[in-house]
Amino acid sequence: MTKQHLSTLYRSYIACLNRRDWPMLGQFVQQNVVHNGKRIGLSGYREMLERDFFEIPDLFFDIELLVSDPPHVASRLRFDCTPTGTFLGLPVNGRKVSFTENVFYRFGADKIEQVWSIIDKAAIEAQL
Repeated sequence: MTKQHLSTLYRSYIACLNRRDWPMLGQFVQQNVVHNGKRIGLSGYREMLERDFFEIPDLFFDIELLVSDPPHVASRLRFDCTPTGTFLGLPVNGRKVSFTENVFYRFGADKIEQVWSIIDKAAIEAQL
């Protein structure tokens, strides 16, 4: 797997998320995916994403920074969105907020097998 191939694959994954193309998610994520140390599987991963889009109807993943070093990808994602209620335990309640997520992925067999994610909650708190 080359850096370019992995970068292209990751960008296709993000496009899949932004289209909310849930049936295609399995092309990018392994059946036994692990998220922040917990094995949630593809179905749990999909449920997590569907919940995020339900709670944040205008959610859009914008790649601000992408580093590919096979089998890993590091990405800084930017979000400008309007969560409808409580988000990360914060009473956002329909206010527009901007924040970033730093996320690392490990790929195996051209699919995401592990994800480590940290959202900048302090940035949201500062806006409320």
